[in-house]
Amino acid sequence: MAAKILANLIVMGSGILARAVVQAYRQALANAAKSGVTHETLQNAARRAGKVMTEQEARQILGVSEDTAWEEIMKKYDVLFEKNAKVESFYLQSKVHRAKECLEAIYRAKGEGTPPS
Repeated sequence: MAAKILANLIVMGSGILARAVVQAYRQALANAAKSGVTHETLQNAARRAGKVMTEQEARQILGVSEDTAWEEIMKKYDVLFEKNAKVESFYLQSKVHRAKECLEAIYRAKGEGTPPS
């Protein structure tokens, strides 16, 4: 009889505790929204995304000079992208891709060997 009462108390207590945790979590989300914490987080993410790769950094990543033709840049890009795909380095793949995008924009602006779309 005592074991049955103890089991009921444990089950009821855990149910009450679970509801309290869910309610506290909801309240924390509401407080964060009111205080602007979520807005601040979005601003920080936008600031990080706003960091643009420089031409010099892009050229270093791809290992090309200012005199390199666009076709050679694409060859270097393909080789580096595939090498990093084999070793499953998404970070390095994204750096290589961003470097290509940066140089592509520069070459289009200059009109020198305009890369195909």
